[in-house]
Amino acid sequence: MPTFSAPDGTQLAYRVHGAGDPLVCIPGGPTDALYLGDLGGLSAHRRLILLDLRGTGRSAMPEDTASYRCDRLVDDVEALREHLGLTRMDLLGHSAGTNIAVQYAARYPKNIGRLTLITPSSAAVGITITGAMRRELAQLRKGEPWFPAAFAALEAITEGTGSDREAIAPFFWGRWDAAAQNHPAADPPRNKEAVALFAAEGAFDTETTRAALASHEGPVLLLAGEFDVNSPPPAVAELAGLFPDASLVVQSGAGHYPWLDDADRFVATTAAFLR
Repeated sequence: MPTFSAPDGTQLAYRVHGAGDPLVCIPGGPTDALYLGDLGGLSAHRRLILLDLRGTGRSAMPEDTASYRCDRLVDDVEALREHLGLTRMDLLGHSAGTNIAVQYAARYPKNIGRLTLITPSSAAVGITITGAMRRELAQLRKGEPWFPAAFAALEAITEGTGSDREAIAPFFWGRWDAAAQNHPAADPPRNKEAVALFAAEGAFDTETTRAALASHEGPVLLLAGEFDVNSPPPAVAELAGLFPDASLVVQSGAGHYPWLDDADRFVATTAAFLR
């Protein structure tokens, strides 16, 4: 697995799938990029450069754990661009990784071409996802056999009386079948410290980021999953509204991992945008 040096000297690793023009991909979690696979076959259209975030996968643990903070991770992405020798790069982020991608676009607008945000988090721009929004979306799944237990767990988390996130896992998938249950995406991040410090105080300057995105010149694709309680389509639509040139697609029947729920539809959408 190829590696490069971050600005603080931490050795970071990345995975490569496919050939052709590069597409740098940032996983969520924060975790390594293993669960992204080849993004449902997107590697047939682009050379995927999938970053293992610091302290995950084959990337080294940093000496300064404060560098797990989201805004600090932006510098790792810039170091990867320089390592790859790219003047401008197309960038894709998934879930929590979109907070890194959005802050990268705000900080380095001249270094980014097309920006793809898959089931994005909105923490970096301060968009609030309400409990009511999650409940309404969850109700779309009330015919599923797993719904009663999963919805009870979601209610408890929303009300602050529970924390069983494994119990609400079915809400993150279009199909909660054996393939979903055994996929690496269903595993919680292993580096708990990286998760805890990702959104530490100072990680997000929402007003500055919003102002920068308002003048972002490149095209942006935001792809939401119809059933995704983590990144509900209304919140993704609000995020799309912060960009001058954004396209919003809601993939029907999909959850938080749309390339796994319907690979053909996901690839068709993203490849057309990146073409």
